[in-house]
Amino acid sequence: MKVSQTALPDVLLIEPHRFSDTRGWFTESWNRRDFAKVGIDVEFVQDNHSLSSAPGTLRGLHYQAPPHAQDKLVRCTRGAILDVAVDARVGSSFYGKYVSVELSADNGRLLFVPKGFLHGFLTLQPDTEIQYKCSDYYAPDCDGSVRWDSLGIDWGLQGEPVLSEKDAVAPAFSDWLSSFTWEGAP
Repeated sequence: MKVSQTALPDVLLIEPHRFSDTRGWFTESWNRRDFAKVGIDVEFVQDNHSLSSAPGTLRGLHYQAPPHAQDKLVRCTRGAILDVAVDARVGSSFYGKYVSVELSADNGRLLFVPKGFLHGFLTLQPDTEIQYKCSDYYAPDCDGSVRWDSLGIDWGLQGEPVLSEKDAVAPAFSDWLSSFTWEGAP
């Protein structure tokens, strides 16, 4: 597999090898031993799968606060998404900065989004499905959202997005108090 740093430290783009023949292709999307070798030594405990019917569906920017913060390994298994991660770690020199990448069933790429980052995505095709692994169980009391349009993210939208009620009323980034702290070197 090929692993690339993104513009945000700790957010990694992973391109697993695909083995193709006349029947189609095969790929290994998760192998704990191989991922640990490239610095993703995470015990995932929950898999999530979502379907968004309409293109232009925007989910996010979501987070789960400590003590139930989650690392996520995201992939698109049908259709295509613009996947976004935002550094929400107070004290990080990248605080409030984002990275966006296209994940699709065709390109087979995955995005590793560590704890301390907001996560969201915009569907680019109808009937898009994403699947993602999480390193902690869903905890409703730690669930939160930040307004999708409060950070200057270029979503490439053509019109208004399809939003959940939760995402439509989420606070702006500037009004939100992050519970994540950067734990890097000074």
